[in-house]
Amino acid sequence: MAATGHSVTSMPGPSAPPEGGDPFLAACRGGFWRRTPVWFMRQAGRSLPEYRALRGSGSILSAVRQPDLVAEVTLQPVRRYGVDAAILFSDIVVPVAAVGFGVDVRPGVGPVVEHPFSGPGDLSRLRPLEPGEDTPYVAEAVALAVRDLSVPLIGFAGAPFTVASYLIEGAPSRDYARTKSLMYRDPATWNALLETLADMAATSLRAQVEAGAAAVQVFDSWAGALSPSDYRRHVLPASRRLFAAVADLGVPRIHFGVGTGELLGMMAEAGADVVGVDWRVPLDQARRRVGPGVAVQGNLDPAAVVAGMDVAAARARQVLRSAGGRDGHVFNLGHGVLPQSDPGVLAGVAALVHEETESPRTRSPRTGSPATDSMGTASP
Repeated sequence: MAATGHSVTSMPGPSAPPEGGDPFLAACRGGFWRRTPVWFMRQAGRSLPEYRALRGSGSILSAVRQPDLVAEVTLQPVRRYGVDAAILFSDIVVPVAAVGFGVDVRPGVGPVVEHPFSGPGDLSRLRPLEPGEDTPYVAEAVALAVRDLSVPLIGFAGAPFTVASYLIEGAPSRDYARTKSLMYRDPATWNALLETLADMAATSLRAQVEAGAAAVQVFDSWAGALSPSDYRRHVLPASRRLFAAVADLGVPRIHFGVGTGELLGMMAEAGADVVGVDWRVPLDQARRRVGPGVAVQGNLDPAAVVAGMDVAAARARQVLRSAGGRDGHVFNLGHGVLPQSDPGVLAGVAALVHEETESPRTRSPRTGSPATDSMGTASP
């Protein structure tokens, strides 16, 4: 990719698909094997009755400390939906909670902090993460899940900006006023905070890959609250630090945010091999914004699933048309699965994408037009 001087399609590493390949890993590397791969953000969780029966109530931070439970919840959507990748059941605040910052995840609310980060004195509350001591249950859950999976497992972490926003705001926010205020008035503390969080995220991702994760995703869910100039100045350096810290692992690196249409190019520049796109930007436009050598992931509106199979199918085909039959596309939602989603509709969407993109690729899915190769030219 342009930011690192190498192409996604030639990225080395132990996770490279063997001859014959793997649809998800091939797409992440800018290629195609057999069909367009599908997975859904938040595919494990409240929309599945088997999850609700197993999980019960209580904080997710208690649940993620139970490796057997985590492995089972991670596997559930693969069995139910027939998706091409699993994602570890966890939460982006697990590392900061594990080092004792005082974070909890309140059901129905999200991450909450009893004593929010407010200035340089709070930096001492964030010591380096020691996975073997602080989060041994994460690696154990990864290993258990990988043992029983037939598809790649995605490990993940929260991006520095998004995790910082929770620590500073003390709860989910609509305007991120406290976060931006600190960013503007005390850039030295802000930069130190984001570098610390980048290092914690990188340490967590490395431990997950070492335990068996075949790809990683960095969630910068709330970066869309920033202007492009603020993102470039105040956030991109820490995000680049995070992606660089895991580059040697050789696994695909996915970067996702919500409302980040104007930031897609910089999200690729941070070091991503795949950029996740929400439902607001058509994939053909997103490709132009991220530039050559970077795959895209997305981008069905999660609400289309709630609207039923007819709507979801029509919208899924629209996503496939926008993808244009080109290589390097991972089908996903534009954000996470909504709790009220019908699991049958999600399974139907996965089956539809598989059926309509199956090789041989002599046409674009349901468009009647020639498919395109990875260079955007028409295939014979």
